[in-house]
Amino acid sequence: MNKLLRRAGIGVFWIGVWWAIALAVGLPKLLPGPPETAEALFRLAGTETFWRGVGLTLLRVALGYLLAVLTGTSLAAFCWRFKGIDALLSPLRTVIKATPVSSFILLVWLWLKRVQVPVFISFLMVLPIIWTAVQEALGAADGNLKEMTGMYRFSRWQKIKYLYAPSVKPAFMASALTGLGFAWKSGIAAEVIALTPDSVGKHLSDAKNYLEYPDLFAWTLTVILLSMLLEAALKAAARRGKGAKK
Repeated sequence: MNKLLRRAGIGVFWIGVWWAIALAVGLPKLLPGPPETAEALFRLAGTETFWRGVGLTLLRVALGYLLAVLTGTSLAAFCWRFKGIDALLSPLRTVIKATPVSSFILLVWLWLKRVQVPVFISFLMVLPIIWTAVQEALGAADGNLKEMTGMYRFSRWQKIKYLYAPSVKPAFMASALTGLGFAWKSGIAAEVIALTPDSVGKHLSDAKNYLEYPDLFAWTLTVILLSMLLEAALKAAARRGKGAKK
């Protein structure tokens, strides 16, 4: 309860700062305060267009994210097991990490359909995060435990279950949580640049182009709230999985 109250107090404080700045500027059409933004958000939330955009954006980002988690974990295992594959693919991982997301969006836009761009960008931004974290965790597995599993002739499945899975899990969960934020932000950015139809990003771009700043703030608030909900859902799922295992 104390934690919830503290978080609520922090939220109220920053909303108050935002409101004070908006009142000081005195131009609600250019810098809307919390009341104007809330009004716009409730108005938008009463339309089918709003929920369709939110739903399809969530679907695209989730698809890219899940593909990245599966692919990144698989690549990590292969690169850890086979050093030749690691040497061959490590430059690709470096290039993905070093290239700005906006460059990838513009390049991919030339090759894929608009609805596919956010999926691919979300996938691409999360892939090296999962890949690196899992591979490093596999390499850092306890040497004494490795020796013990060899001494007692554990099967490959037993080694995965009792040695590598517990070693990888903390790094995997941390990278999955970090990757979720990257997937969400990069997916929205891809929608904005590619003008993906029926998307949160397209509505953000339209609000900016038509100078509908209350709507722009409302859509931005939607992005923030959804990001917080997704993060909370992933943490809750991790806690439930841990509790079920115990």
